[in-house]
Amino acid sequence: MVKQSRDVTILLTRPAAQSLRFARDIKQALGDVPIVISPLMAPHYLTPPIPPDDYAAVILVSVAGAEAAKRISAAGGMLPVLAYCVGNRTAEAARMAGFQTLSADGDATDLLAMIIAQNPAGKLLFLRGQDSSGNISENLHLAGLETISAVVYHQIAQPLMPQAAHLLSQSKPVIVPLLSSRTAKLFQAEIARISVKAPLWVAALSPEIAAVVDAKTAMRLQIARHSDSASMISVLQDLVLAGGAS
Repeated sequence: MVKQSRDVTILLTRPAAQSLRFARDIKQALGDVPIVISPLMAPHYLTPPIPPDDYAAVILVSVAGAEAAKRISAAGGMLPVLAYCVGNRTAEAARMAGFQTLSADGDATDLLAMIIAQNPAGKLLFLRGQDSSGNISENLHLAGLETISAVVYHQIAQPLMPQAAHLLSQSKPVIVPLLSSRTAKLFQAEIARISVKAPLWVAALSPEIAAVVDAKTAMRLQIARHSDSASMISVLQDLVLAGGAS
């Protein structure tokens, strides 16, 4: 836990459920740092027909994907028991939905490496969002693993809430964790729409996400060493400490 400063606030823009979990993790690690939650996306779940087959496993790259799998199973859809998950949060959600899980504890590259190393016998079912990245299906096909892809949710863009817009209109620094390229793009669009006076300190989960951030946007930009929650919280700790020293 770090010595807290009221001179900085963390703005979380992930979908509501993920932001609430992340806020709990942040407070557990850093103490009572001020946090404002303003989701830039909200999931909308779809019910596409899933081609019937004897799948070896499902592939999940988000908590929303795990929730979609849960809904498909609850509606009578026949899904395999095993779920390959991109990270521990997704794996936790999948376990809660009744799946046996294997977590890559990383990003899409780590997930691909894990699945290819496992070399499962049988087709794979990738339950993905409309704006999925990482070319999971294509890369698995290239590795000789037949993969069926189904879009089971999409994230609907939302504007920043009034509380967040007010926060950004103040003079104190605001720390903004960005955990996906789409969120980064939506945040860029929002700060172009509203009047922003606050110095923005951006914490990016990966270099790819950092590349989306306009150099004029971030007074500070720090990239997590690894694509996981612990590394992101470490970056936030550094920025919170910098706020206390400023």
